[in-house]
Amino acid sequence: MGLMDTLKTGLTFFLIIFGISGCASGVPHTIAPDYNQRGVRLIALAPVDNRTNDEEAAKLLRETILDALYFKGYPRIPLDMIDDKLTVDRGRKTGESAGSISPTVIGKVLGVDAVMYPRLLDWKTSFISVYAPTTVSVALELKDAETGILLWSSQHSVVDRHYDFTRKRLELKACQSYEPAVRRIVDETLSSLP
Repeated sequence: MGLMDTLKTGLTFFLIIFGISGCASGVPHTIAPDYNQRGVRLIALAPVDNRTNDEEAAKLLRETILDALYFKGYPRIPLDMIDDKLTVDRGRKTGESAGSISPTVIGKVLGVDAVMYPRLLDWKTSFISVYAPTTVSVALELKDAETGILLWSSQHSVVDRHYDFTRKRLELKACQSYEPAVRRIVDETLSSLP
């Protein structure tokens, strides 16, 4: 194999790797270096810290995350059971965010390995003449239920853009885009969770 063949092979390999990495989701995240050694099996999904005025949005986000975790291989822990246990055993008011309850307390109450804290940061559509961008923004943190340390975190936003000639049709398009946007943002965000 000559020098030119080696260079062509090296260049081809570099282009393939560069192309593959360019197709990756690229959602920024942090992960504990020893995540795989921790044996995280059971994840409790805390109620959503909802920074918007839409309660249905928080419910949709939480259910979508629960489904995504299940399809990643984590057992499904019913959300009603989590909420009931946190309300009864910890005195948490119904609908109150669990973000103020430490992961170690939730871990003891529920007997889980880790707790995921979801935050719904943005859920809106802006109407500008014939244009209406729909923005959904989510942050997720996974904390160890025994030590409380951060195991994994990610934050991501999705913007769907809609164009139409009437406000009514723009509103309809915006309403129809929320659920797919939530599914997309959860899939892209959780893609980095082992």
